Amino acid sequence: MEFIELLKAIALGIIEGITEWLPISSTGHLILADEFIKLNQTPEFMSMFNVVIQLGAIMAVVVLYFNKLNPFSLSKTKEENKETWSLWFKVVVAIIPSAIIGLPLDDWLEETFHHFLPVALMLIIYGVAFIVVEKRNRTKTPKVTDLNQITYQFALMVGFFQVLALIPGTSRSGATILGGILIGASRFVSAEFSFFLGIPTMFGASLLKIVKFLATGNSFDLNATIILLTGTIVSFVVSILAIRFLMNYIKKNDFSAFGWYRVILGIILIGYWFI
Repeated sequence: MEFIELLKAIALGIIEGITEWLPISSTGHLILADEFIKLNQTPEFMSMFNVVIQLGAIMAVVVLYFNKLNPFSLSKTKEENKETWSLWFKVVVAIIPSAIIGLPLDDWLEETFHHFLPVALMLIIYGVAFIVVEKRNRTKTPKVTDLNQITYQFALMVGFFQVLALIPGTSRSGATILGGILIGASRFVSAEFSFFLGIPTMFGASLLKIVKFLATGNSFDLNATIILLTGTIVSFVVSILAIRFLMNYIKKNDFSAFGWYRVILGIILIGYWFI
């Protein structure tokens, strides 16, 4: 395998690790990156690669929040473990809308929207949404300031916001965080619930992509396996840093800066598209 291909996989892993958790769209950035960082792999492999390396990012959440997410923890009281189970049940409820809508439409969505221009447009649209929502919320006090205050109704509503992220460029974390804020949760709670919601969502999406990849007659040779593992491992390491940065950042700041980033990037990309 050429060393340059390994460097490309590392670069894509870094992009995934950063953009999976910041509300700026990881899939969208990977699609855009493919315009400039082209791995020497088939389109089928790249479609699978862009989803499966998100497993590394998801594992970062599992590691960082292991105690909070572990319902069998001996360091917790019986009541705390019960609350953890309740959190997981709410996460399961929240993934139902995207599972029902996303599974049958997966191929159509990829064929229709996994392109340069739709990504740029979604970056702008949801960037504006973040700016508007944050401006509206400056004088409002969030009603939900703790994960234990999340209801099943809240979880289901956030789940419907996650459906919006089926279109690349939207951002799964961006859609669910924005949804949580609109429903009445604090930025911190919205971000944490979005992280936890990503665990079953991305495990399921990755499994689906691998099954489809293999079912259509593709296979993993040594080079493809090394590239996939490299991207996944890099995304795991970078995600740990990105999550820590984001959670510290939103203690004192809102998401407006990410909204402006999305709008500016989207405009630049549309300009590039028409040049």
